Amino acid sequence: MPLNETVLGRMVGEIVLSRHPNYREGQIVHGMLGWQEYAISDGGTNIENYGPGITVVDPDLAPISTALGIMGMPGATAYFAVTNIANPKPGEIVLVSSAAGAVGSTIGQIVKVYGCRVYGLAGSQEKVDFLTSQLGFDGALNYRASRDLATDIGRLCPDGIDIYFDLVGGEMRHAVLEHLRPFARIPLVGFISQVNDRPPSLPDPTRVLMAKRVRMEGLIVYDHVGRMDEFRSQMSHWIKTGKVRPVETIVEGFERLPRAFIEMLQGKNVGKYLVRV
Repeated sequence: MPLNETVLGRMVGEIVLSRHPNYREGQIVHGMLGWQEYAISDGGTNIENYGPGITVVDPDLAPISTALGIMGMPGATAYFAVTNIANPKPGEIVLVSSAAGAVGSTIGQIVKVYGCRVYGLAGSQEKVDFLTSQLGFDGALNYRASRDLATDIGRLCPDGIDIYFDLVGGEMRHAVLEHLRPFARIPLVGFISQVNDRPPSLPDPTRVLMAKRVRMEGLIVYDHVGRMDEFRSQMSHWIKTGKVRPVETIVEGFERLPRAFIEMLQGKNVGKYLVRV
């Protein structure tokens, strides 16, 4: 991101002027339009590749803010991680890392719809309480307060883990490995612990993965752009029927953008962190 250029960011807004035959004034659209009050788009649809395109947002599916969260890229990531890789079955035990974030909180709710027992790892006691009291998680653990994460995960999931949704990588993944059940699955959704840092020096997990016949598979949400209508339809149904709820932290004012971004990086938000301009 070059200096003195508009900061990149996904935005939802209303078209106030259109010279494009496919878009009309008053429509709500979503795109990589940057940190600005007004933006110009070429009207293309290549937003998945961080281009200047836009996509029309249907307010009847869900509130328009959700196009940046549960009805957008984070929600699609959760949906395809569950349906394409995890293939959960009723009664299976699921552990979600970064469980109070935009993706993790959605994953947990979806697998509850499938009848799984769901547990989460989060970074504060407040987030743990939110997961168990508001989102229906069967249990959760504040990993920041843990002195022995592997032991505490064993107490949280004493019957083992069938599916581990890995959004963190690093030490946390290694703490989970010994608690996996045979034929467990690990959707690799992210590696928060290693962003802007060198990967830690850790033992090779190959022996454990082979012995327990574990399946690990990476997810890039943009591989599934052809199924976005399916995702939006299903997620809208779950929201309207109360099976899944949007989780958002919203603050007011354009001037709050830098502070909100920093607080997101510090993990102070629950769900998708949004700024209403």
